[in-house]
Amino acid sequence: MAGTGEGKNKKGDNGIGNAIDFVLSNARLVLGVGGAAMLGIATLAVKRMYDRAISAPSSPSKMDLRSGKQSWEEPSWIGSSPRLLTRDMKMNVSRSLQTLPTDSASFEAGISKGASPSKKTQMDLKKARLRLSMQDKLFMYYRKHVVIPGAEMSRAKQAAMDICTELRNFIHAKLPDMPLRDMYLSGSLYDDLQVVTADHIQLIVPLILEKNLWASIPGEETIMNIPGFWLVRRENLEYFPRASSYWDRCIVGGYLSPKVVIETFDKALSGTINWPAIGSILDLIIRPVVPSETLTLEVQYDTSKKLFIDFLPLIVMEETMLIAKPHRDRRYENMWRQSFRTAETAKLRTLDEGDDGCRCCCLKILKAICKSSPVLNKLTASQLTNVILHGCVKGSDWSPDMLADKFLLVLRELINYLEQGFLPCSLDTKVNLFMELAEEEIDELGYMLYCSLSEPETLLNT
Repeated sequence: MAGTGEGKNKKGDNGIGNAIDFVLSNARLVLGVGGAAMLGIATLAVKRMYDRAISAPSSPSKMDLRSGKQSWEEPSWIGSSPRLLTRDMKMNVSRSLQTLPTDSASFEAGISKGASPSKKTQMDLKKARLRLSMQDKLFMYYRKHVVIPGAEMSRAKQAAMDICTELRNFIHAKLPDMPLRDMYLSGSLYDDLQVVTADHIQLIVPLILEKNLWASIPGEETIMNIPGFWLVRRENLEYFPRASSYWDRCIVGGYLSPKVVIETFDKALSGTINWPAIGSILDLIIRPVVPSETLTLEVQYDTSKKLFIDFLPLIVMEETMLIAKPHRDRRYENMWRQSFRTAETAKLRTLDEGDDGCRCCCLKILKAICKSSPVLNKLTASQLTNVILHGCVKGSDWSPDMLADKFLLVLRELINYLEQGFLPCSLDTKVNLFMELAEEEIDELGYMLYCSLSEPETLLNT
């Protein structure tokens, strides 16, 4: 009852500072029964009040209970947030509340009626300094934690190229009948989008399929109804019976199975190739990763550095690129995953080159944050890239001096998509890039990012 009495005594007072005291006292009261989720609501509510207070030119007399009610409303970009705020999350965000300004004088100075131009100028300068501080922290984080030393990049690329050459020679010698195009290396390491350490790359293995024997079927046209995944069906069996194609040995239920294709390569490479001997020649330590749903090699170089090479069979059907990277749900293990990576990366780079923008820089910072966080590492590079591509439609100025603003924009957009549980691919809006995340994972991701908005610098310390 003490909290209720305090609220009554302050009801008649003017000033946004009193309203904030009211919010905080009630937040503390609610904490006894509501838990950390309600504390998150209080955090953003107070932050919203603060933002309004320092930007509004109106007088304290106008800040009555009616406008105070609006202060409790959530930001328009966050939605109703039932998904993010109804679960008993285990995060402690009290630090965010403790660091928010709660002194009523700091608010009243900014909203006093008839404030002189000099005071308004001081406020603008203060806001600019705060923004500049975030900008500085982002660039410092980029230099210290994101950028990979050039020597490490070169050594990792060279190790991958040497192994690619050995594998190409081995497959041509031992499996001369296997219809393949030239293998090549791909991934963020070659696009200068890898962060923190040069530790992964993809070895693309393009399969050659006879056009009259195989047809691709998009997932939304199948009984499984899963956009972004495809079936590759064997055709014309009456004219070209089984064994007419080399890849007929990888058919399951009339469809070319990516799982069986990977197993075919795994048996050939793991059972006959002498990895220790090849590693000795190349001055590397090479071993297959076991167990693994995909064929992955672990390569140790320069004493302590490790590089993981994913062996990815690829099918190109007209303009659609399909890779043998399995869905998390085993029900879809015979479906091929559509790869948008090449087109997404090209689009991002084209936009940056067109206006000397900071999109790639922002992406790399976000990737580094996610890589170092046990919670956020569930987010993929493709998801982050698409949030930025969607954000480019809403904001045209991506110059480097706007990095802090765009970083916050991407965080808000990402929370929006997590709230909806749907992130459309920018190249095919039917595809939900969150489809492989469990509901609990979406809740956890959304809540952590939601709480970080009051103090985004904390993400740089993860």
